[in-house]
Amino acid sequence: MRATARAASVIVMTAPLIDNLQYCNFSEKVFRQLRASGVDAIHVTIAYHESFREMVLNLERWNRWFERFPDLILRGTEAAHVRAAQEAGRTAVFFGFQNPSPIEDDIGLVEIVHQLGVRFMQLTYNNQSLLATGCYEEEDTGLTRMGRAVVAEMNRVGLVIDMSHSAERSTLEAIDQSTRPIAITHANPDWWHPALRNKSDAVLRALTNSGGMLGFSLYPHHLAGGTNCSLTGFCEMVAEAADRYGAENLGMGSDLCQDQPDSVVEWMRVGRWTKDMDYGEGSASAPGFPPMPDWFQDNRDWDNIRDGLREIGFSRVETDGILGGNWLRFYETSFGPA
Repeated sequence: MRATARAASVIVMTAPLIDNLQYCNFSEKVFRQLRASGVDAIHVTIAYHESFREMVLNLERWNRWFERFPDLILRGTEAAHVRAAQEAGRTAVFFGFQNPSPIEDDIGLVEIVHQLGVRFMQLTYNNQSLLATGCYEEEDTGLTRMGRAVVAEMNRVGLVIDMSHSAERSTLEAIDQSTRPIAITHANPDWWHPALRNKSDAVLRALTNSGGMLGFSLYPHHLAGGTNCSLTGFCEMVAEAADRYGAENLGMGSDLCQDQPDSVVEWMRVGRWTKDMDYGEGSASAPGFPPMPDWFQDNRDWDNIRDGLREIGFSRVETDGILGGNWLRFYETSFGPA
């Protein structure tokens, strides 16, 4: 039960469950699984390498889903929509870009995409963009001139800066340049697992000291042990991160790509920028999506993580924060104009 009555006219809402990054092959099945586990809000990727017009077509597809499944999902653009979804027994869906390609080379589109309901935008994917350097480039030159201008514009309108796929210097410069806290929506510390996509202690300290949020990824390439990562091992990492950075700055960004065909991971890695095959975090022998760990197969498994965090020693308040309350607080101060 997601709410309890304290008095006849007063409802006390429980802490929300928020996953701040998913890229599932969305369907009625997935929407029903979200409801089965009481997921109150998700942040979904609606652009990897898409142009502005192609991104709009993705918005159209979501509009049709909102029309078809009004009892399961609703469109989220502000923090209050998380509570509205809770009260209605639905899941609020917030939109984000994993690449700035939809704003093309036009800073005016930053405000337009915010007006269309987008609330997160990465300054890079894995490669150099017009704004900053991605984590797969050999040389990190930091924010570009356009990058600094776009950061200021994103701050002005309330579009959250996301540096999940960005390189070290670029990320540190974005944290320093931004006048509002930024997010790393889906990554883990590299002291736990040294993947190119995971973040250094220096970055995570700068992020959290400035009020920013880290969302822990469950994508196997980001996990120590990959698919075989244990729930206890993951929760022990979260506990160490809480000791270093404060539990109030931590959340979840599972990077769940449920039911996606392997052609989609090729689109993520290759897009239109190369004629060659880029395996990213995979390899020629294992080019597709890696299997998820057995304790998190889909959205019905959030209780496993809740139980794991409690067993490792987190209080109920800390656990509720990591599983959604901290993201809700971040939403409350991040989505409106400065």
